[in-house]
Amino acid sequence: MKDFKEYTRERPDSEILKRLIAYLKPHKKKFIITMILMFFSIIVQLIPSLLIGITIDVIVDTSILYDEKVSYLLYLSVGFIGILSIGTTVQYFQTLWLQEIGQQIILVMRQEVFDHITALGLDQINQVPVGKLVTRVTNDTNTLSQMYTDVAANLIRNIVYLIGIIIVLGFINIKITVFILLFLPVVLVATIIFRKYSRTAYRQVRSNVSEINAYLSEHLSGMKIIQAFNQEEKKNQTFRAKSKALNKSYMKEIYVFGIYRPLMYLFSIIGTIIVLYLGIVDVMNGAVYLVPFTAGLLFSFYNYIRDFFEPILQMAEQFNMLQNAFASAEKIFDVLDTVPTIKDDDDAVKLESFKGSIVFEDVWFYYIEDEWVLKGVSFEVKPDEVVAFVGATGSGKSTILNLIVRNYDIQKGRILIDGIDIKTIHRASLRQHVGQMLQDVFLFSGTIKDNITLFDQAKTDEEVVEASTYVGLDPFIQTLSDGYEHKVLERGNNFSSGQRQLISFARTILYQPSLMILDEATANIDSETESIIQESLEKMMSISTMLIVAHRLSTIQHSDKIIVL
Repeated sequence: MKDFKEYTRERPDSEILKRLIAYLKPHKKKFIITMILMFFSIIVQLIPSLLIGITIDVIVDTSILYDEKVSYLLYLSVGFIGILSIGTTVQYFQTLWLQEIGQQIILVMRQEVFDHITALGLDQINQVPVGKLVTRVTNDTNTLSQMYTDVAANLIRNIVYLIGIIIVLGFINIKITVFILLFLPVVLVATIIFRKYSRTAYRQVRSNVSEINAYLSEHLSGMKIIQAFNQEEKKNQTFRAKSKALNKSYMKEIYVFGIYRPLMYLFSIIGTIIVLYLGIVDVMNGAVYLVPFTAGLLFSFYNYIRDFFEPILQMAEQFNMLQNAFASAEKIFDVLDTVPTIKDDDDAVKLESFKGSIVFEDVWFYYIEDEWVLKGVSFEVKPDEVVAFVGATGSGKSTILNLIVRNYDIQKGRILIDGIDIKTIHRASLRQHVGQMLQDVFLFSGTIKDNITLFDQAKTDEEVVEASTYVGLDPFIQTLSDGYEHKVLERGNNFSSGQRQLISFARTILYQPSLMILDEATANIDSETESIIQESLEKMMSISTMLIVAHRLSTIQHSDKIIVL
């Protein structure tokens, strides 16, 4: 599949579970040890109720002397404290290691999702609002974190604990135990019905969370336009509608769970009452099973029954969270299963050097199928040439530049870089020789120096100053009190268009590209800054091959070749 829209689908639980378990493989040994500790702590947890029941029988037994009872209680107290201490210690290490495993898995998964997004083609990324991608990397992975560190382990714990209780109950009173087991099919049917409706509700919640995050991301970035055209109320109404949709889906989720848990609680109350009745009758009749059923064991039996239904109630809540995690996992796997439209071949050639030769041979290209942007385009750019592309809006000027850095792949024809078909060249090795200066300069949060070096610690201060001086940026920086350490606000909003463009030029010069691309880089600048940039351009034209898209004659007048589209 090539895009998110095509690949979004509902997945069976078995597929999701299989893929989530696969992330546990690197931590298999530690997880197995954690499970062993869990089983040990469950055994320890089962002992106290049985001891208390036996203690009651010892206390009420008139045939046992007072001193013997006191001694028994003393030994019991010491043993009880010992058991609780061991159980607490074991549970501490089990919880700690489980949390470590869960956090390591989420760390890997979060990085995997981000790495995959960066590998997707621009056409794929542009299909999806930024807010939705942010939700996948943050919200959805955090939901899975709860599943690995809490839900999954406790779900296993409760299942094993239930089995342990059933074994102990069968030892104490097999008749009542069989009766209790009759409740399990009812619980199972209720759970299956709950699963069906809860998954639908959770899917809707995750979709609505993504929608509202995407809306916020887009409209907060475009707040200047919203306020300029007095669109605040209209946008508020749209946000209210999306917020209500999210609220409605949350309420549906609450209603579904609000029915399931009370239903489980009702089963537990009915079961407990019936068990107490049958148990009292057995005590009064002196029933004997594997052991005599006494008043003390009835008390133990009551505690175990209470403990029997408590895990079921907890499992209801954990199942609720598990559905939420599965819904998030579906969204994450939608991203991971999206096949990048542009991929390097296994035998892709690494471009060690780039002389600057570019040849288009009968190139055809479209963004939307059958809506051709380029039709049979052919031209040649020789090393160290300055070539300008001019033409009407939509004629394909910027498209040609995007194809040269392989942001997209062509449908027909060939593009040769130094005589090598571009589709056989490793993309990273190609782009490391290219410097791009675009109309819309993107600056990251950080300092001016960070934006020039792109956070590359290998670049020295001297190199940064040299590049800035070369393009005419240094005089402006010298007017700032903190110079190159001056903070850049989001998207560089504390600089003018011309200043941002000069930072972009310095960034390009610093990396000494063999091919420089200017796509309307002088479109939105004032006349004073334009003169500085023109001087910079004249210098840069002598450095390497340069491709220019511009409408201003002053930008292209020194070109060796002008191609009209």
